Amino acid sequence: MHPLDKLFKTKEKEILSIYFTAGYPTRESTARILELLGRHGADLIEVGLPFSDPLADGPVIQHSSQVALSQGITISEIFDQMKSANVHKPLVLMGYLNPVLQYGFEDFLFDAAAAGACALILPDLPAEVFVANYKSLYEKYNIYPVFLISPQTSDERIHMLDSLSRGFLYAVSSSSTTGKAERFGESQKLWFDRLKALKLKNPVLAGFGIHNHNTLRFVFDHLPGAVVGSAFIKNLDPEQNDYGIPGFMKQLLNT
Repeated sequence: MHPLDKLFKTKEKEILSIYFTAGYPTRESTARILELLGRHGADLIEVGLPFSDPLADGPVIQHSSQVALSQGITISEIFDQMKSANVHKPLVLMGYLNPVLQYGFEDFLFDAAAAGACALILPDLPAEVFVANYKSLYEKYNIYPVFLISPQTSDERIHMLDSLSRGFLYAVSSSSTTGKAERFGESQKLWFDRLKALKLKNPVLAGFGIHNHNTLRFVFDHLPGAVVGSAFIKNLDPEQNDYGIPGFMKQLLNT
């Protein structure tokens, strides 16, 4: 069974996904972070591929990408570190289309699967281009495509993106970039209620702006799961052997 299918079959709610930028805070930190997250409460892990122009990302993720790239991290090196990690959680790659095209799309999917990735999120890959050019390649390597939706996405298009996604659908909590520490309230509740009313085939995980236990709890009360990214990256401490991950996860989960 595909790792994402297994996860959502065994756990239907309060699913926590943690995103981090590979190669940050140090070039060699990816495998260690994966292992720590696997031991301290992450249900699935999103490995961010650093990119020089991450348009959808806020300053924290932009900075982490800049640092990772300045330290010379490459996609091949990220794959090698993923292979070396002793982690038994679903691994989802998230990045931008340009580096994947430079790597070679099929080569990328082949090497990603070999490194243990089971899904891929490319926010700037148009659904129509995916269907025309890449859908069969994803299927060939058993890599699940995950698409993003926002409050501005029409119901019709949400259903279309839901039909193309496998594993889960990624709902942007608001129109802002990642990392904006806003309070969740009526607008998010209306958005999440709208998604529930659409009766989508995939479970929905919400991301963007989830930065503490209260915002995490808000999402858990309305949707199957949540993605925490910028807040996690912001609290990584390269001076600690465990990067401060156990303490952050304990505070996030209020355990």
